[in-house]
Amino acid sequence: MPFYRQVGQVPPKRHTQFRAPDGGLYREELMGEEGFSSDSALLYHRGTPSAIVDATAWELPDQTLTPNHPLRSRHLRLHELSGTPMDTDPVTGRRLVLGNDDVRISYVTAQQDSPLYRNAVGDECVFVEAGSATVETVFGALGARRGDYVLLPRGTTHRWLPNPGEPLRAYTIESSSHIGPAHRYLSRFGQLLEQAPYCERDLHAPTEPLLREATDVEVLVKHRGGTGLVGTRLVCPTHPFDVIGWDGCLYPYTFNVADFEPITGRVHQPPPAHQVFEGTGFVICNFVPRKVDYHPLAIPVPYYHSNVDSDEVMFYVDGDYEARKGSGIARGSISLHPGGIAHGPQPGAAEASIGAEFFDELAVMVDTFRPLALGEGGAAVEDPSYAWSWAGRGPSS
Repeated sequence: MPFYRQVGQVPPKRHTQFRAPDGGLYREELMGEEGFSSDSALLYHRGTPSAIVDATAWELPDQTLTPNHPLRSRHLRLHELSGTPMDTDPVTGRRLVLGNDDVRISYVTAQQDSPLYRNAVGDECVFVEAGSATVETVFGALGARRGDYVLLPRGTTHRWLPNPGEPLRAYTIESSSHIGPAHRYLSRFGQLLEQAPYCERDLHAPTEPLLREATDVEVLVKHRGGTGLVGTRLVCPTHPFDVIGWDGCLYPYTFNVADFEPITGRVHQPPPAHQVFEGTGFVICNFVPRKVDYHPLAIPVPYYHSNVDSDEVMFYVDGDYEARKGSGIARGSISLHPGGIAHGPQPGAAEASIGAEFFDELAVMVDTFRPLALGEGGAAVEDPSYAWSWAGRGPSS
């Protein structure tokens, strides 16, 4: 993040002696991006952050990707991936839906607590579709409620603890880079500008340290190997949640989609008006309940468009998405519209939208600049008829 926070105890000057009540030194850890050239935080540990007593292989969930060939638009019904949430946790139970070298999209429905987890591949942006959880991190705890984006920087040791009641439904956007606010929303010094659709008050970070006591604690680490993504199970001699204070500009935080202020106009606004975050090779947008176009001749639903440089992924969370009526799209659906095929409203949707003043819809969109391939989870829940829904008939007709 571009602005500074301090939580817990830190010494008055960095890289100097900072002693515990018994006279021993706290261990200072710099957690920084891009070597020493970008945002960082200084964490002060009671134990030694690099200490491990064992390392074994951890078999990741299936990471297989299958090219979108022959090329076509696709509809994936994610709620059919629910499985048995009482036996599933929000980390090891994720099913890979779509991915490329820049971003991987997964989905899980879970009620079990996750193990401690550290993603060393990239940042994670997890959208909580339903349910709620406590996310315990080395920086402190975060509450994750319905509609929250949970931003977890690369290398953050954390775990998910779903709250009792409704199962946690989590849509995970995992980057190979860092994720942050769109650059056009930021001043040259990193402050969110007046024209940004949200501000620093809407971002919620840990407010106090989280300390745990334990020995021989397992941490699952996802990282890169010679053949792609691999996993390692580390054993730490003491609990990694031993940070008595930290400060800096790098930390996990939440942002609730209800705090996004939609940008509207007299005629239809293009998707960049809905952008919330970005990473290398992709952007994240959200379509929220909003007043729609108010020109007297406006057509509120999108026009047909060919995004020749990107694939568009829309995750339908709630409400009534006007442009997709009659296509089988419902809550929990994903639509994939790849570069190379024009896409737009279903037949009759443009006419039906004329005169509308408000759209009650909630959707999360990811636009990528490299082609997306299907993960095993996406392939398992595809609606094979979607690609033909604009024509009204398919190859078997």
